[in-house]
Amino acid sequence: MKVLVVGAGGREHALVWKIIQSPKVEKVYVAPGNGGMKEAERVNIPVHEIVSLADFAEKEKIDLTVVGPEVPLSLGIVDEFKKRGLKIFGPEKIAAELEASKVFAKEFMKRHVIPTAEFDVITDYVEGEKIVKSGKYGFPVVIKTDGLAAGKGSFVCETQQEALNALDLIINKRKFALAGDRVVIEKFLPGKEISFTVITDGTNILPMVTSLDHKRAFDGNKGPNTGGMGAISPCPYVNTEIYRRIIDTIIKPAISGMLYEGRKFTGVLYAGLMLTEVGPMVLEFNVRFGDPESQAILLRLESDLVDILEGAINGFSPGLKPVWDKKPSVVVVLASGGYPGSYEKGKEIKGLDNLPDDVVVFHAGTEYKDGKYFTAGGRVLNVAAKGETLSEAREKVYAAIEKIHFDKMHFRRDIGVGK
Repeated sequence: MKVLVVGAGGREHALVWKIIQSPKVEKVYVAPGNGGMKEAERVNIPVHEIVSLADFAEKEKIDLTVVGPEVPLSLGIVDEFKKRGLKIFGPEKIAAELEASKVFAKEFMKRHVIPTAEFDVITDYVEGEKIVKSGKYGFPVVIKTDGLAAGKGSFVCETQQEALNALDLIINKRKFALAGDRVVIEKFLPGKEISFTVITDGTNILPMVTSLDHKRAFDGNKGPNTGGMGAISPCPYVNTEIYRRIIDTIIKPAISGMLYEGRKFTGVLYAGLMLTEVGPMVLEFNVRFGDPESQAILLRLESDLVDILEGAINGFSPGLKPVWDKKPSVVVVLASGGYPGSYEKGKEIKGLDNLPDDVVVFHAGTEYKDGKYFTAGGRVLNVAAKGETLSEAREKVYAAIEKIHFDKMHFRRDIGVGK
């Protein structure tokens, strides 16, 4: 069969890497992909051009399309493909609203008694200023844009002035354009932040192994939030009891709630959670694989991923149960200098041809020209490995990183430390 993967980052490279291992798969295309995805044929179509992507899938008789990022899902790529009778993995537009609209997600959770922080929805600055100055939620307080903002629309504000500045940036200065038409102000939840991923056919769920993302830019969880600077699997904070509570109080109510509201959800449901003193609570829902969590997860998957993806589309067969490697995995992101702020591109990457066989490098933001790799994004490479222990996996990854270099490369040296 022929498979099309939509996207260009490390998550999509991991999907390509895993899908091509399936004995069912003859060829993988990736749109638009990046320079490091040597396993696939690149197609020069941006992720938001959903009609062009459907045209390509029709023309090339693609048997399965797998969507990586949230933007095409929120634009209705699944609806467009289904309309043409094309098989595609992911939620329809009305189900993707669970990520595309923070307001919808918060109100949905309230309707279905899914644990999350108390919140208000506002549409103008004066209204928000009144709530902030009243101290209703104390400090820190969280300010979020309603719409998609490339991971940059959430602000944890330590003081009243910081909160007012965030509101001014979103509402008055229109930093995030239409994404900031509505704003969520919510209570800050202290605790340990984790991610939990399942694949669902709309009624049944297949939980993935647990993972832990590291979002802050610098060691010691300092610096600004990023798209993720590394991940480990399994998550050390999730024991059997917490796992069951997540499934019973969050995942199952979310899937059944979406079905009840006529928004049948098929695909990946990713829950960003805070483990609080009163139990797990939802920070956000995503409707696609995490990045870099999926790299850590897929590295441990021994089953055929294509069987699982097709099962979600057609309905899971009773005997379908993923097999996982018990070895833990570690992923460390190598980023461009300045990321998550402004950064330069076009830096030559050296050392990729001299790495051990048991280390996998997923390309996130690279380009390939004249036999050389160059940086082409903020997050450039994901260096990943498994080990008998977490410490062994870490040692493999960081030993490999010592051999890789590009100008102003930066990365966290504490991924998985003390876990």
